[in-house]
Amino acid sequence: MADPRFFDRSGPFRLGQLAALVQAELVGDPDLLVEDVASLAAAGPADLAFFDHRRYLADLAATAAGAVVCKPAMAERVPAGKARVLVRDPQLAMAIIAAAFYPDEVPGAAPLGEGRIEAGAHVAPDAKLGRGVQIAVGAVVQPGAELGDGVRIEPAAVVGRNVRIGAGSRIGAGASLSHCLVGERVLIHPGVRIGQDGFGFAMGASHHKVPQLGRVVIEDDVEIGANTTIDRGSGSDTVIGRGSKIDNLVMIAHNVRIGAHCIIVAQSGISGSVTIGDHCVLAAQSGVAGHLVLGPRVQLAARGAVTDDLPADSIYGGAPAVPITEWRRQVASIRMLGKRKKKGEAR
Repeated sequence: MADPRFFDRSGPFRLGQLAALVQAELVGDPDLLVEDVASLAAAGPADLAFFDHRRYLADLAATAAGAVVCKPAMAERVPAGKARVLVRDPQLAMAIIAAAFYPDEVPGAAPLGEGRIEAGAHVAPDAKLGRGVQIAVGAVVQPGAELGDGVRIEPAAVVGRNVRIGAGSRIGAGASLSHCLVGERVLIHPGVRIGQDGFGFAMGASHHKVPQLGRVVIEDDVEIGANTTIDRGSGSDTVIGRGSKIDNLVMIAHNVRIGAHCIIVAQSGISGSVTIGDHCVLAAQSGVAGHLVLGPRVQLAARGAVTDDLPADSIYGGAPAVPITEWRRQVASIRMLGKRKKKGEAR
């Protein structure tokens, strides 16, 4: 369960309300009061837990939760006497229900509160602030910046000159934003760097810096993990598409265009002028060389290194990246060679 020292909880809610929220079939008392969400192991009689994998069958059998979210096929596994909230996707349903209990943890989900500029914050006189904007101590909002309704700026964050941030977005502690336009309900975690100049040089006997004259455009409902860096474009913009989720410690270079609803996992690096289609997934420590195109719905396995364009609806792995079946054959062959070497040494 969430520690009340760090998380503000809404509710309680009647179980029928929560089931309706996720369009679930409810087996049990709709008037049961649910006070919180919790794991199967930690839940009590007033809590709602979720079950989505057989590896947790032991926890399900022993849970004290008053109600369980699960798939219809698993309803009989829920102990007798407990309410069942039956949905096709328990994880998604639990995410929606948890957001109802903890709206402050989801950008734009909480009701619009009163605006507040804490002592020690520095806000330029000509900055435009929407209703309910909150700016914490040590934060800096520079001239010409525009903050939409309900924007939250955490301590020591810097919002640069003429930066625009859409309604319901949140900027984490110590983040810095320049040369960028940020959409609505965007979550930028602590330490993120957005809009710094890209790594552009005309190389020769001495290297001449190329002015980086583009912007970063971040569309609605994007999340950017802690200490990620996104360079502004050198001429055209760097663009992060609607609904994309970027993990911690990701590097995105100038002129990159990431489509809608992509997933970029931790420690990945995307070189300059790469185009990534909608709904792509780059697993941890992936790398993409410059000026390449990844079609829509490409998936890249962890530590994959892309050195050529990848077609839509393909799955690749390895370094350099090859179709996933070929990569698996390569891995299997290397293992077999290792086993043969061991046998030869044993002789």
